[in-house]
Amino acid sequence: MKRATLKDISSLFKLLESKNNELITNQTTMDLKSRKINHIYPESFFVDSNCINCGSCWRIDPEHFSPIENTAYVHKQPSGEKETHKALLALVDCPVAAINAPRRITSDIPNNIFPILVTKHPSGEVYYCGWSSRLSFGASSWLIIRPEGNVLIDSPRWSAPLARQIKKLGGVVKMVLTHRDDVADHADWAKAFNCERWIHKYDADAAAESEKKVIGLDAIHLGKQLKLIPVPGHTKGSMVAVLGDKQQILFSGDHLWWNPEKKVLVASKDFCWWDWTQQLNSIKTLLNLDVAWILPGHGFAHQFGPGEWQEALEQTLRHGEETTKEARI
Repeated sequence: MKRATLKDISSLFKLLESKNNELITNQTTMDLKSRKINHIYPESFFVDSNCINCGSCWRIDPEHFSPIENTAYVHKQPSGEKETHKALLALVDCPVAAINAPRRITSDIPNNIFPILVTKHPSGEVYYCGWSSRLSFGASSWLIIRPEGNVLIDSPRWSAPLARQIKKLGGVVKMVLTHRDDVADHADWAKAFNCERWIHKYDADAAAESEKKVIGLDAIHLGKQLKLIPVPGHTKGSMVAVLGDKQQILFSGDHLWWNPEKKVLVASKDFCWWDWTQQLNSIKTLLNLDVAWILPGHGFAHQFGPGEWQEALEQTLRHGEETTKEARI
């Protein structure tokens, strides 16, 4: 990559001035801006060189954050209380503290900023936990509030403020670890709430202390209206969790996610760590579900209308099978 010259940097700052606080960034000049940008524009949000490009910021606040090359950047400065609050969600969520903002804003972040309500379902309310962890490369984690006991889907970064808010919502009785990649600080959460952890036997070495090991490919019911379905492929021990019998909510781990630009459901061969053919076979087992929401570990969440789930999943399977054929040629 070409090193930035003083002329390049001067041009960049002129561009920043012309955009009136709209920060256009790239990795080459990130370190310099990290040191100087807050001095030049003290009212600005900006992303520094700690960024690992995990996507947590633009998933939670695409109005202000975007990817460019191998980093995130602020493509639009927040304006007003609502936009600033959304940008602060991204700041707190960032697993490596790469998002910076004026001290007058960050010094007064509320303790209850997470979790945030995503949707209400007859089988339970679902919240996004925030506090993404670097150990899980910024993966999303979810909290289900249920009369028979709350369930944490995958582990966020340990956070005392988040733990206090979850305690107010009734604590956690079960923690589902969808696969080996997104276990993060599971031990701290299990200790805080004395909850049992569920993980598939084939990924159990990533959380060896887990109290419950799923064996085989049969669905496991964790109580009324909540089940685990093994979906080997991304990893050998990948699982999804399904809430409800109708208009279901699918917690998909890294098995599937939504691409809002292409408007397609994605399963990626490039991010398959175990067996791509097995992953396609696992996707087929989900065709009979009635999914209204997909809430993944990585990638965007999405709400489906009636009949849209099967159509989207069939398109994903066709694309996946074509990819497999091309690889064989």
